[in-house]
Order: sequence, then C-alpha cells, then structure tokens
Amino acid sequence: MRRPVLEVADIFRDHGPAWREANAGHVSLGQLKVMSAIESCRTAALGGHVARCEDCAHEVVSYNSCRNRHCPKCQGAAARQWLADRQAELLPVPYFHVVFTLPAAIADIAYQNKAVIYDLLFKASAETMMTIAADPKHLGARIAMTSVLHTWGSAMTHHPHVHMIVPGGGISLDGETWVSCRPGFFLSVRVLSRLFRRLFLEKLAAAHAAGRLQFFGAHANLVDRDAFAQYLAPSRGAEWVVYSKRPFGGPEAVLAYLARYTHRVAISNRRLIACDGDGVTFKYKDYRADGLARQKVMRLAPGEFIRRFLIHVLPSGFHRIRHYGLFASGVRSRNIARVRALLATSTPRDQDERASEGDEAEPRTLDHPCPCCGGRMVIVERFERDRAPRAASRGQIRIDTS
Repeated sequence: MRRPVLEVADIFRDHGPAWREANAGHVSLGQLKVMSAIESCRTAALGGHVARCEDCAHEVVSYNSCRNRHCPKCQGAAARQWLADRQAELLPVPYFHVVFTLPAAIADIAYQNKAVIYDLLFKASAETMMTIAADPKHLGARIAMTSVLHTWGSAMTHHPHVHMIVPGGGISLDGETWVSCRPGFFLSVRVLSRLFRRLFLEKLAAAHAAGRLQFFGAHANLVDRDAFAQYLAPSRGAEWVVYSKRPFGGPEAVLAYLARYTHRVAISNRRLIACDGDGVTFKYKDYRADGLARQKVMRLAPGEFIRRFLIHVLPSGFHRIRHYGLFASGVRSRNIARVRALLATSTPRDQDERASEGDEAEPRTLDHPCPCCGGRMVIVERFERDRAPRAASRGQIRIDTS
C-alpha cells in the first residue's frame, strides 16, 4: 500500500515538541506515550528487518511498528488478525447494527472520568439489549453481541458511543430452540432507549455515591450530591439516542463492517489533506447534511488538531472491544456450537493449516510479494533500535515505511 502524503506522525513530529512544551503539566503520561509511539512508528528508532527476494535478490528494509492501539498505521494488521479469529464464529443468520450514544451533558463529564463512564456505557447498553431480548413480549431469547467503543465524531470532537453487532435472534430461555427475530426488525428502539437511559443513570448515580467520579474546572461543583442530581435532571427527561440500522446483507458484509470499525482510531491518515505552520486540513463528514454535501473539509490549528486527537486516548488496559451474552468469554465456543446445532449447521472448517514442527527452522516468508518481480520475500536480517541494517552497505535497497 502506498504511503499517504501526510500522516498523523508527521504532524506530531513537526508540531508535537512545541505543543508539549506549551501544555506541560496538562498532558497525561498515557497521551505522551501515544505521541512518542506514533512519532517512532516504522522508523529506525524501533529497529526492523531486511527482506530479500529469492528470485531477483531485491532487498527491502522495513522498520518495526509501534503496535499502539491509537496509531493510524498499526491498526490494519491488528484488525486482520482479529477478523480472522471472528470469522470462524459467524452464524448463518442476519446481523443487526445498534448504536448507543451518551447525551452531551454526560459526555462532558465522561472525559474527566473515562474509565468509569465508558465502562458504564458498555454495561448499561449490553444489559439493555439482553433484558429486552429476554422479555417474551419482544423476543424471549438469550442473545449474543459484540460491542465496540468509539469516542469521537468525524471532526474528532468528543462523542462517546457504542457500536453493537448483534445476530438476529437467540437461544430460547429453555435452551431448546433458536428464536429468530422478525425479518428486518430486531428490537424496538424506543423501548431500548428508555431502559438504557434508566439503567445508565442508575449506575452513574451509584458511581457518584461511591466516590468513583472526579470533577474539575467548570464541573468541580458536581462533587456535591444535590448539584450532581440537578445537573442530570435534564437528561432524565430527554430522549436518548439509540439507533438501529438495517440488517447486513450477509456474513461477508458483517466482516467488512467489522474491518472498518473495530480497530478505527480518531482519524485515519487517508483523511489528512495538508499541514503547515498555520493549520491542519482534513476531510470529515457532516452527518446533518445529505448526499455529496455531507463530505466537507475542516482546518484546525496544529495545536488544536493534536489536542483533539489525544482526547481519545483510552485509559491503560481499558478494553474497547467487548463480547456479551452468548458471546461472553469463557462460554462463547460452547454457545456458538449450541447455536449451530440448533440451526442444524456445522462448524466451519479451519482453512489455516499450521506449519509442522519441521518447518519452524525455515526463514520466515512475508505475505507481500517482491515489488520488482513478484517473487517470494524472505527475511535475511533483523536489526535493533537505532541501528542501521548491515545489508545497507551492500548496495541500493528500498526503505519501506508504509
């Protein structure tokens, strides 16, 4: 894949030092680590390897990835591996896409309490789905779901919401049959919205009472119980956004969607247009507009661009992809086998043949072919951080930073 003309890493390298100095004392260690990882990603600072074509002897130097989950460069490989694991778990039923969004007032305090409130968003949305689905008036079944947290809007503003992928049906409460939802309809969005609002506000009030929330700046007074209750009062009467899209066209469409969403970061390098001393220009979508008018261009000062990117850095160890219901860890394999048995389908064969022990000593072969002749590329040298490859002294070689 051709390297984009402009990358987030370029913006960090050019404007990051001045921004860090101007914001010293106001940037978390986690945010600083993300900046450093992205700046170093696929550079000599992280070391790398040299691959040689077995046919034409063409050599390519590739630098190591930072593997940080916020890095725009590193998510492609992570997504492919994750999708390979999920592909064997796909069920031969329609899949639905449901989105749970936090109101703006709660999103404001979520930024100061990421770990707590994002976790409540996951739990309240999952509990909402499982409760309504188990109700005989709606579906009367135990369902499965995969939830993915996004904290951004298209312009990188703070907009926490959960994307949920749900098979269109579930195992009956007695465990004896598969219960399918109605064609093209899963669960009532209105009913989901009301229960989600109640569950989330109950959990949020409990977190406040337990002293798990912190407030700073304009929200410092919310430490007081009465002030906090008054702050939440408008949200109790407002309609919360729960959106259900039409079902996917099939398993392939589900995988295509997951590939786009599961490992997405606040902005991809493909959306960047230009950067100079005065600003960063990038493409975004205005969802209030329709058709071609939805595609727009925004320009931000470099410091504001960096700030917006970093507000989406997640707390260390926080899981942004979670599985619930029948897909919960520990019971997922057993439940998937049970569903397939109820649907009278067999488990897909694993198409990936493992290499035998006798092949482990063979040189590692890269997935991509030689850019010159299409031959097989084999790793012939590895070099450590801040070291030059020995192969560089043998002649002209290509540097791959894509």
